[in-house]
Amino acid sequence: MAGVLLVLSAGALPVAAVPAVTDEAGGSLVMVLDFSGSMGEDDGTGSTRMESARRAVGAVVDALPDGCPTGLRVYGADRPRGCADTRLARPVRPLDRAAVKSAVAGVRPTGDTPLGLSLRKAAGDLPAPRDGAARTRTIVLVSDGEDTGTPPPCEVAAQLAGQGAGLRIDTVGFQVKGAAREQLECVAEAGNGRYYDAPDADALARQLLRSARLSAAGYRLKGAPVEGSARADGAPALGPGQYLDTIGPGEKRYYSVSLDAVSTAGLSVTAVPQPGAAVDAFDTLRTALTHAPSGFLCDTDTRHFGQAEGASPLTSAVARIPSGDGSRACDEAGGYRLVVERQTKKGSDGARWPLELVYGLEEPLAGGVTPAESRPEYGTGGKRAVLPTGDPRDVRGGTGFNDAEELGAGVWRDRILPAQTLWYKVAAGWGQQVRYDVEFANEPTVDGVPSAYSYGATRLYTPARFPVGGGGEFTGRTSYTGRPATVRMGSVPVAWTNRYESAAWVRPVHSGGDFYLAVTLGAKVAEIAENPGIGVVLRVAVVGDELAGPQHGAPAVTRPPGQTKPGEGGDSVAAADSGGTGGAGWTGIATAGAAGALVALIAGLVVVRGRRRSGGRTTGGSA
Repeated sequence: MAGVLLVLSAGALPVAAVPAVTDEAGGSLVMVLDFSGSMGEDDGTGSTRMESARRAVGAVVDALPDGCPTGLRVYGADRPRGCADTRLARPVRPLDRAAVKSAVAGVRPTGDTPLGLSLRKAAGDLPAPRDGAARTRTIVLVSDGEDTGTPPPCEVAAQLAGQGAGLRIDTVGFQVKGAAREQLECVAEAGNGRYYDAPDADALARQLLRSARLSAAGYRLKGAPVEGSARADGAPALGPGQYLDTIGPGEKRYYSVSLDAVSTAGLSVTAVPQPGAAVDAFDTLRTALTHAPSGFLCDTDTRHFGQAEGASPLTSAVARIPSGDGSRACDEAGGYRLVVERQTKKGSDGARWPLELVYGLEEPLAGGVTPAESRPEYGTGGKRAVLPTGDPRDVRGGTGFNDAEELGAGVWRDRILPAQTLWYKVAAGWGQQVRYDVEFANEPTVDGVPSAYSYGATRLYTPARFPVGGGGEFTGRTSYTGRPATVRMGSVPVAWTNRYESAAWVRPVHSGGDFYLAVTLGAKVAEIAENPGIGVVLRVAVVGDELAGPQHGAPAVTRPPGQTKPGEGGDSVAAADSGGTGGAGWTGIATAGAAGALVALIAGLVVVRGRRRSGGRTTGGSA
């Protein structure tokens, strides 16, 4: 094997010029509780609404992760009358369960319902993001009635949501109807959040728990801050690495990259709206790569939500893959532009979305290496593949690409919240393919709920964070009503020459490494299921022998006795060589240099005369 993994050093890439990486580990939460006079009324179970609220808060703080920044604000608790009756009962600090429970236990229902002022004060209670980070800050407002003060709460929610990325307002209506419910729904929609209906004490505890846990499990962003320009002129230059920006409705963001004439460039962009925020099925994230001197379109990719229940992470990616003969404008060395565009329908989430950009390069192998033929067929890894059986082992999915939980082949069990996306990764080398099922559990449903339905979905991404496009044998989505439902997904075998195929489910699968599995549960499951979280089982297989490299005739990898093959045995694959011997696979995002810049590598490109692709592509759909 002539090629070896290219290791970038400070001499090969100006790492020191890239700012330090931002790693936002979770968000902050403030619960805003109704202590107005009506909370002293019987809730229908022999307890007062206030007693039920105290129990619900106790269940929430017991279930939140240790150290989660959590605070408590109360309103209507101090004066029989008054639209300014709101106070911070517990500052937002690392979680102290006993202190939060004590704070809520010491308050008695007394006065009015100043929702708007309480929301405005609660936004100030949350710590401001540092260093331009996009940490999630969540307000959970619980109320049993309509606002009695000023300013109007829906207007306040819209103003707060427009002040920057990261703020989310969820509302929980405790035994509310009519105008009071409509008002809380308006606040949640304007505040990039969700409305949760709680007709009884059990529902109050369930819905409050869902909102709080969803806040604590927000997508953990990583990257060096960058600010894309609104016009092509002045676009900031990117080097290989990982970056953070934001984008608003209807905006375009421009970035520039400089490419040589032989390397393959991959640019992946992930938008991270608040989970479950209002979206239209055809709201889109579009990326395009253009040749700057000529304006020629090299590649384009459009992704949409495909459902109108609520937002989830959305990833679009483009590549510059040189042709074999160098005849196109996009084969030339020089400047290129990445364009990221967000298209939003009326009534959809108006907040700015964090963007996570990954830019990686593939360098050529030494001359004389002939890659194996492409592998465009699923073969034994198709829908009928035999998957692992047996008792599942517990696992906890990550919040995004950066902390995706590592899995091997086997059966795994997790729980997922409505509107949540859980992330996992599975190693596959040359000649191998990832194949898995996601089974959503049979769950008890809420009494009296009409025939409602939601969805469960999965999306598979390559090590370079390229979505494995829809089509082929898999769809990636199924309806979910609380009854068992299964969605199947998989990739074709990893082959270097897959990059020259046109099918969206083949072309990205051209390098080995960690493949990412994203599992999403629809937001409307909150209206259906009785339990806060829904059981989910993943049956994961890595099909085929791993080959020693991308070259024609490469032998199967042989490993010393006892060494785990990637994807084999169900154990963590963290220590495995995800790229295979010869080092021609995607190695993921690695920390480079003291500055902490994240550098994305794919080594092993040899320019051959193979299948040619078209200059542009457009694909759609997202889990």
